[in-house]
Amino acid sequence: MASCVQIEIFDRSMTIAAQFFTSVFPILILFATWASSVDSTRIAEAVRLPEESRSVLDQALQTSGGATFGVVGAVVVLTSATSLSRALTRAFAAVWKLPRPRSSLRSAWRWLAVVVSFALSLVLVRAVSGSATALPPGNVWQRVVGFASDLTLMLYVPWLLLTGAVRIRRLMPAALVFATLMLAVRPASAAWLPRALEGSADRYGSIGVAFTYLAWLYVVAFCILLAAVVGQVIAADPGWVGRRIRGESVAASPAAVGDV
Repeated sequence: MASCVQIEIFDRSMTIAAQFFTSVFPILILFATWASSVDSTRIAEAVRLPEESRSVLDQALQTSGGATFGVVGAVVVLTSATSLSRALTRAFAAVWKLPRPRSSLRSAWRWLAVVVSFALSLVLVRAVSGSATALPPGNVWQRVVGFASDLTLMLYVPWLLLTGAVRIRRLMPAALVFATLMLAVRPASAAWLPRALEGSADRYGSIGVAFTYLAWLYVVAFCILLAAVVGQVIAADPGWVGRRIRGESVAASPAAVGDV
């Protein structure tokens, strides 16, 4: 609880949720305009876009072309999308009590890789999960795919953003906590989000859909930060569990607990 207060988890969750909305969705549209195999239907299904708002996505893709998403347009979209990576970097650095990271062009590829990974995971995980349902029992394999993807993503993202300052084995508790949380969040969002989006689209149009997505992304961002905090506390625990995670001998002194 002290760590949650220290990193201002509620404020940071809203900031990261807004960055998700303004970073990941434009990249999905950018990919759809470039890849003929990715159509608006697949993107709409990945983000559970209601029928009332799919026409907006169709118009965006139809009017997007070389003039809109040329080299310059793509650079602008990708550059602005890296704000999500920078926000996550600051959050993870605060969780692990690392020095405030400095922005530099040498880190740009890391920021871009993280944002692209988030965007691709929305489409790829849904596609793989759909194929997994064909294997009995379908629900079990679907959850296995989701758990594995969430675990991998939350190992990869902080390790890359923090430039390897925190080892993978110390990131494992946070990744496990996040993947476990998402086992409950994914079915709940699958049941609530489509109905909420439909209701918001009927009442308020596209702006209602945007606010509903922000509410959903806030929950996801909160789970990311909460898992990171819990994982850091577990990894820094002075007991045998923490020492085993850090790779220290059982007889190691607890004085090194504060080390990252």
